[in-house]
This record gives sequence, structure tokens and C-alpha cells, in this order.
Amino acid sequence: MADYLVIVESPAKAKTIERYLGKKYKVKASLGHVRDLPKSQMGVDVENEFNPKYITIRGKGPVLKELKTAAKKAKKVYLAADPDREGEAIAWHLAHSLEIDDTSDCRVVFNEITKEAIKDSFKQPRSIDSDLVDAQQARRILDRLVGYNISPILWKKVKKGLSAGRVQSVAVKIIIDRENEIKKFQPEEYWTIEADFLKDKETFEGSFYGVDGKKKDLKTQDDVDQIQKRMKGKDFSVDKVNKRERKRNPSLPFTTSSLQQEAARKLNFRAKKTMMIAQQLYEGIDLGGKQGTTGLITYMRTDSTRLSNSAKEDAKQYIEGNFGKEFLGQSKGTKKQEGAQDAHEAIRPTGADRDPKAMKSILSRDQYRLYKLIWDRFIASQMAPAVLDTMTVHLYNEGVEFRATGSEVKFKGFMKVYIEGRDDNKKEKDKLLPHLEEGMTVKAEEIKPNQHFTQPPPRYTEARLVKTLEELGIGRPSTYAPTLDTIQRRGYVALDNKRFIPTELGEIVLEQLKEYFPEIIDVDFTKGMEDDLDAIEDGKEDWVNIISHFYEGFQPRLEKAEKEMEEIEIKDEPAGIDCEKCGHEMVYKMGRYGKFLACSNFPDCRNTKPILKKVGVTCPKCKDGEVVERKSKKNRKFFGCENYPECDFISWDKPISRPCPKCESLLVEKKSKKGTQIQCTECDYKEEPQS
Repeated sequence: MADYLVIVESPAKAKTIERYLGKKYKVKASLGHVRDLPKSQMGVDVENEFNPKYITIRGKGPVLKELKTAAKKAKKVYLAADPDREGEAIAWHLAHSLEIDDTSDCRVVFNEITKEAIKDSFKQPRSIDSDLVDAQQARRILDRLVGYNISPILWKKVKKGLSAGRVQSVAVKIIIDRENEIKKFQPEEYWTIEADFLKDKETFEGSFYGVDGKKKDLKTQDDVDQIQKRMKGKDFSVDKVNKRERKRNPSLPFTTSSLQQEAARKLNFRAKKTMMIAQQLYEGIDLGGKQGTTGLITYMRTDSTRLSNSAKEDAKQYIEGNFGKEFLGQSKGTKKQEGAQDAHEAIRPTGADRDPKAMKSILSRDQYRLYKLIWDRFIASQMAPAVLDTMTVHLYNEGVEFRATGSEVKFKGFMKVYIEGRDDNKKEKDKLLPHLEEGMTVKAEEIKPNQHFTQPPPRYTEARLVKTLEELGIGRPSTYAPTLDTIQRRGYVALDNKRFIPTELGEIVLEQLKEYFPEIIDVDFTKGMEDDLDAIEDGKEDWVNIISHFYEGFQPRLEKAEKEMEEIEIKDEPAGIDCEKCGHEMVYKMGRYGKFLACSNFPDCRNTKPILKKVGVTCPKCKDGEVVERKSKKNRKFFGCENYPECDFISWDKPISRPCPKCESLLVEKKSKKGTQIQCTECDYKEEPQS
């Protein structure tokens, strides 16, 4: 038997670490938590300082028995769970279950699973951090008090299977508030005037700015007509030319939030998928040969942008060797965000020399794409700023001013490796204007007025919602992905075209929370609770005092809701059609993912149907049915014939009603980062993308 026992969470991590430590060490996996609060009851004694009642998690008995046996035979046991609150709590539960003194040097932490990092961590074991444990325990108890007290009331008064939680309720409120903004939005008309200018056979674009040196907004057609009447001819004089050199700095290395946002923008990954793949890269990939299984990135749950000196030096050597000294950036400190834990580093590759090209044949497609994103961002963050030449030209015709702007990359710097994505999907145009000097005359080949209407604020994508939660101080790195997953599983929101829309059920639940538990959906209150948990972690607050203060105000609200909240009956709406199986009327029912059609003769007849949304196109295959919108098992939207299964026509792209002008086949809308493009399913006909 080995002299030392090391316990980690996952088998994949255990295998890698055991190989690094050698024969004297046996590494086993706990498979996450071994103890938790019971599922069948509250498990918190509110009369006795909120003392938690922990039990062995169902199914973990054999795992715990195996760990106890191994621990008795070992000279020493090391607890090496993840380096965060959750990991500290897992280590503490293991210490209690295995009768290990948690004040002894039994705890080992590391930010990356590499041979050097693992060996260094075992040279400096420490005791379990009771403040970290208390912070995690306070969060767990707080969420239990909220969830296990409010949820039964919602079950009784609204609908079975509902739940309420601190972070998830605020997330739903943010989505519903945005939907209400969109409903109330009144579009306003405005106009722009664009011009194509010609200078020595070179064309460039300019836009109307103002009149007589002052900026002017164009709100109506009359405003445009007045401007056009004032201009004489199409000759414009160059009044002023501003040229300057501008530096553009690289983005900081990834945090959990920024990684989820960028993976959504560039890779089209959901937050849950991003974290799952990042976990694989962190725990280790088999590189073959002497390297074996090695962790490729540092710990992926972090809100710090800090980099270790060794990581900076690693990047410096790579940049200098592959790009040259001129591409090296100045080493600078990273800005610590308010509320950031800064316990460990930003997300980065464990070795700069493992560039994505070398890893492509080893990794799966998704692993490679995420690893490349992390590697590119890390290397770029340590590179020199890009240098751009920018130019702004002021053009006049009878006091009417147009402006033309252009830029050109003079020195790529970090842009040689990576450029951060944008939420608006607009690409920056890097084109320098032709040589222009004050006093020159240029001709406007075409002057184009364009009518526009202001647009409502966009619905939240996963990336935008994560960014908003982080900016508001709601939740922490480990909570973003589970929160987004929970609010969808509960049926409070749904994704439509990758954007969140609230369901009727979500709005009903929020109204009840707003009336009886306003603090649960209050952004400032929830942020304040996160700050309190941070204070517990820092040893500045006692967790029992924080929970007591919360419960003093919460308990009376529970009693009031229990007595006064009225039962809400979500009535079935008649659908106006009969059930084809038994002849009874079909009704609209509320389900987890919104409304669906069901037979009113339930439970005698269990016939159900999805509500089919017609797109106004006759099926191109059977020429009889209409094309309708459907959902796959993974909730992905597709289009098929309403006569399925008799007709098996299917399309992932939305068909449109007009035929192809070239071959008269089906036209579909294809969505991409450039916008929506209409193209033929049979020939090469395409139309310009519409943003």
C-alpha cells in the first residue's frame, strides 16, 4: 500500500496526479461532494443558530467506505479538491467523514495540473481554510432557506415543480424587465445621409454631420429636403484634415465570465458547454509519449485577470522567439474588478509552447477551438499594442458638413494573434482614406438619404446575460452556467433565436415574488448578500450573524405569503379543434417549455401536440401541407411539413414564400455573423446579407 493518500474530485484528475507524484502516493476520487443537506427536508435548524444537518449523499456510501479503508492504511491523507470555496467545502466534508484533523496540514491546492505545479503544491500543504468553508456553507444554507421555504408555497399556490432561488430569480427578473422595455418601446424616425466621394479615381464614404459647424440630427424627410436644397452641386471643399496615431491595447486574459461571453460570440457555445470543455482541458488530455495526460489550462472558475510572473516570462519567450522583440508588450499590473476574489490566476494555457497548431491532432474539434481561444487571448494579452493611423476629413458644401473617417493598421502588435469579438457583430473597417489636403475639392458621385427607425433594446443572449450579472455583482464564476441552465429547466424562460424570452409561467412566478418576497428579486439586495459572503470568506463577518440578519426579515414574509397569497389557477384555453383520437376538445396547457396542445379528456386520453407555427410557405416536397416551425429533442428550431410523418420534408433554415428567380427552387434564410442571407437550396443564387 502507498504511504500517502491523495483525494481529488474526479477520476480523470486522479489518474494524472498519481503519475506525477510517483509510487509512494495513491490518488483516489471522491466524485464531488460526499456529504450534503438532505433533499427530503430543510436540513437546517433555524432554532439552533442555523446548524446544518449533513448526511452522506445517496449512492456515495461505497465511495466513502473505499476512501475510509484507504485512509486507515495511509501514513497521511492529503485533500486536493479544487482551489475555490466549493473545493474547500468538499475537503472539509471529507476531513469530517474520514476523521482527519482539519487544522493539520492536510489541504493541498494547485491552479494547474502540471508536474511542476503539483510537486510544488505538495511542498506547502496547509490546514483547511475555515473562512472559505464558512462562506460556502453560508451560501448553501441561505439558498436552502430561500428555496425550501418559497418553493412549497409556489407549488401550493401556482403550480407543482416550481422553485425560487436568489440568483435565478434575479436573472429571470432581468430578462422580464428587458421584455417589458421592448413591449413599451416606441420607435422614432430618423434619417442619415451618406455620400460616395471621388478623388483621383479613388472612392471613399462620408456621412452628413451638421450645418455651419454644429451637429444636426435629421428626424424627418423635411429635415433631409432642407439640407439637400441648401447644397449646390456636388462639389465639396476639404476644410480640415485630422491625422493622428492611435494605440489599441490588447484585452486582458480570460476570467470565467469573459470566457463564456467570447466563446458564445466566436464559437457559438452555450455557457454550460464552455465550462464542460474547459473542465476537460483543465483536468488533462493525453498528449501521448512521455508527457502522458497533462492539464492544458489553469483552473477555469476565476474572476481574476492576474498572471503569475512565470506565466508572463513563458509568454515573453514565446512571443520573442516567434514574432520578434518588437511584438513584446510592457509588463503591467492587471486591474482587479470590484468584488473579485483574486484567489488564483486568470484562465491561461499551462504552457505557451503548446500552441494550438501542435495540439490540433490531439484534441477534439470543440476542445481545440476553446483551447485556441484561451491560448490566443493569453499570448495577445502580453503583446505590444497595435498602432493605427486614423484620419478624419471635414467636407463642406454651402455650410453643409460631411465627415469621412478611415484608419489603417500601421503595426499589428497583438492583433497578429487575436482580436476580441463584439456583441453587435459589426466588423471594424480598416481602410485609410486617399491623400487629401485642406483646400482640395472632391466630388460627391452619389448622395443617398436613408430613413431609419430606432430599435428596441435587444433581448439577452447567454453572453449578454452573463456580462450583466457580473456587472451587477450577482453570483460568482461558478454560478453563471448553472443559473442559466436552471431558469430554462424550470420553464421560466426559453431561448428563441439564441435570445432569452420569458414564458407566461416565469411572469406569473415573478409577480408573486415581487409582491411577497421583493428582496429576493432585488438586485442591490442580492449583490449585498454576495458582498456579505465575501466578507465571511475574508474573516470579517460571522456567517451565523449574516444568516440571522437575513432570516429576521424573511420569516415574517413567509408567514404572510402562506396566509395571503391567492391560489392562481392557470386555466386551459380552448384550442378550437377536436382531438383526433377521442373527439373531445383540445386545449392549450402550460408546460415547462411554454404552451402545448392537449386533450381535455385527460387522463382518459393522453393525446398531446406541439403548437405549430406556420411560416406561410407551401411544402416544396408534397405540395400539399404547409411548412411549420418545430423543435428538436435538444430544443433546436427547425422547419418541416405539417403532414409529417406522411411527408418528411425538413430544413434547418427558414424557407421563404418567393421562389428562386434563377431556377424557381426553394429560397431559405441562412443566419451567420454577417447577418441573414437569402439563398437558393438548389443553385448558386444568393442575396446580400441583411444585418
